[in-house]
Amino acid sequence: MSETILHITSREAWNAACQNGSYLAPSLETEGFIHCSTAEQAVPVANAFYAGQRGLVLLVIDPARLTAVLKWEPPAHVLPDAKPDVEADEFPHIYGPINVDAVTDVLAFEPDPNGQFILPPALQR
Repeated sequence: MSETILHITSREAWNAACQNGSYLAPSLETEGFIHCSTAEQAVPVANAFYAGQRGLVLLVIDPARLTAVLKWEPPAHVLPDAKPDVEADEFPHIYGPINVDAVTDVLAFEPDPNGQFILPPALQR
């Protein structure tokens, strides 16, 4: 079984994807792919780009179920205050829509009172 990957989005966008049968992030049009991360990468990404935002979810994706191409590549954006080992990692990028049946779980992803994120207990090892 392949390692799951994660994508941060709004609950509203995920609900729309469920009605449409696939999820399309704005980055697919602007950058050509959908940004994803591993469990270790998700919190630094969330704290860098989504600090304080509410109504977010983490899509837990099984790469084996994706119909679009998945590539592991260097980060598209530099993460402020990222740990060197996280920054050096390659990130999963999906080159096409995420088919909803590739999503195995949808986890609430809310910041703490200080606006910072922590990994949901279901993903902590």
